[in-house]
Amino acid sequence: MHILIRWAITAVSLVVAAWVVPGIHVASNAFVAFGVMAIVLGLVNAIVRPILKLLTCPAILLTLGLFVFVINGFTLWLASAIAVNFFHVGFYVNGFVPAFFGALMVSIVSVVLHALVREAEG
Repeated sequence: MHILIRWAITAVSLVVAAWVVPGIHVASNAFVAFGVMAIVLGLVNAIVRPILKLLTCPAILLTLGLFVFVINGFTLWLASAIAVNFFHVGFYVNGFVPAFFGALMVSIVSVVLHALVREAEG
């Protein structure tokens, strides 16, 4: 049940990012695009993100953790490329700058929604 809630929160966060950030748009069936993109983003965050954090550990330490935002932007951009090219889902991120701000928006909305869900459960 918790994984479905996490998936739904990620999908809602992607909806907000596509709505707010210029350069992120959905071309076709929106519900399918956001659902598939949430799954792909979760897999990229589970597999690629730890490797990137390990490889860029000096940059993360040097910037006092701020380089993690760059990694988040790259993972959103990569997840979009995977979703478009392999799953033919129309979730497009037009460059790194929209990916950076989209990842920032996804992070903020996810934290707020996770807090609301925990408060409702408790």
